[in-house]
Amino acid sequence: MKRILFAASECVPFIKTGGLADVVGALPKYLDKSQFDVRVIMPYYTCIPSKFRDKFRYVTHFYMDFGKRIVGTHVGIMEYEYDGVKFYFVDNDYYFKCNTPYSSDLKWDIERFTFFCKAVLAIMPVVNFCPDIIHCHDWQASLIPVFLKSTFASHPFYNHTKSIMTIHNLRFQGIWNIDTFKYNTNLPDYMFTPDKLEYKKDANMLKGGLVYADYITTVSETYADEIKYPFYGEGLDGLLRAKKMQLRGIVNGIDYQIFNPATDEHIYAKYSSKNFRKGKAENKRRLQEQLGLPQNPNKYMIAIISRLTDQKGLDLVQYAIERILDSNTQLVVIGTGESRYENMFKHYAWKYKDRVSANILYSDDLAHKLYAGADAMLVPSLFEPCGLTQLMSLRYGTVPIVRETGGLKDTVEPYNEFEGTGTGFSFKNYNAEEMLSVINYSKKVFFETPKEWDKIVKRGMEKDFSWNSSAKQYEGIYNWMCSWT
Repeated sequence: MKRILFAASECVPFIKTGGLADVVGALPKYLDKSQFDVRVIMPYYTCIPSKFRDKFRYVTHFYMDFGKRIVGTHVGIMEYEYDGVKFYFVDNDYYFKCNTPYSSDLKWDIERFTFFCKAVLAIMPVVNFCPDIIHCHDWQASLIPVFLKSTFASHPFYNHTKSIMTIHNLRFQGIWNIDTFKYNTNLPDYMFTPDKLEYKKDANMLKGGLVYADYITTVSETYADEIKYPFYGEGLDGLLRAKKMQLRGIVNGIDYQIFNPATDEHIYAKYSSKNFRKGKAENKRRLQEQLGLPQNPNKYMIAIISRLTDQKGLDLVQYAIERILDSNTQLVVIGTGESRYENMFKHYAWKYKDRVSANILYSDDLAHKLYAGADAMLVPSLFEPCGLTQLMSLRYGTVPIVRETGGLKDTVEPYNEFEGTGTGFSFKNYNAEEMLSVINYSKKVFFETPKEWDKIVKRGMEKDFSWNSSAKQYEGIYNWMCSWT
């Protein structure tokens, strides 16, 4: 039995701000239980809902050296089993008493997650779980490979432990000045050099993790290629080119039990790839009614479910929105983010009450209803490591319109009218006119050749983007790494 420990700052169902939580919550469930003992460790935030917190079991606590502090720092251990997976929670009120998992103060977050990384390695001998592989997710867990190869290098418990670093979004790296890092880590001076943790005169947590990890994965094959070049590499492209033999992209999956239009309790009418026309039509009508839009089956409903930020390509939408919103089109938006985009969608919802519904919030229930009711899902991202929105859209028979970047390129096959293939529509360059022409082409197919549109929907619904295939690839990596001597 191979022992795998996932370390991350968030995980469904306990706490979620983005796709990272979905991955850490879903992947352990899909790994072969007869081969792998998979456990997860994350912080014991006070903002974890009490319906879970009240069931956690106290294991023990101890005091740990933390950086250059004179007194030991409290480390509590809570545990809980959920869906057949054992979870550990690192308890320290000073660091994890919070209303949200991340604060607006990066220096403070770096200190909190530095503590988390060291505590993870201090806890494992106490609970007697000796991992063959520690699978670390994003910058918040990225000092674990660093500590593993330095502070804990001579610890007999970790003689054979390897580490994997998974990049979910390279833009976020945990960068602060070297003196602060030296105080928090007590690492020797020689580790703060340009070939290790130093980054433009500061220290960089994610860089440290990438340097010291035994293997690196990211969340799609295309993104694994893109980040080796300056435009997508966020200043780390040189390092990633140097480590290209230890870098691999594996596209994320989605949980097909949660996202299943045949059983989804959130949606108005259940359906499958065999009877989607009737089911989607009913979901669309009821959603139009709920949102106060004209109940008309012949309107082309485009959805946007997104963080409202530059990364998501919303400047392209802003440029072209008046031309997207013709009298046959409805646009439904769900999301929060930068005020300029929130205000833009609010403005157009006021200007075109019969065409735009701006829901500046995040509602899981409404999102499911929109996946089921919309005709198309617009995802015009500047960059997108994997993207889950398009995978959920395909599952619900909502045709994705995407820019060919990262996971969007890997998962959406562009429609080819001559060969009768494809599961969506895509455009290559980050250009609003190009996006608009593809949206207009999708409208043409929707209105003029509805039978072809239905075939696109059916092909998308029959694709398998569950975790099964991704989990098999991770199992292969784990087995291979465990065979290293």
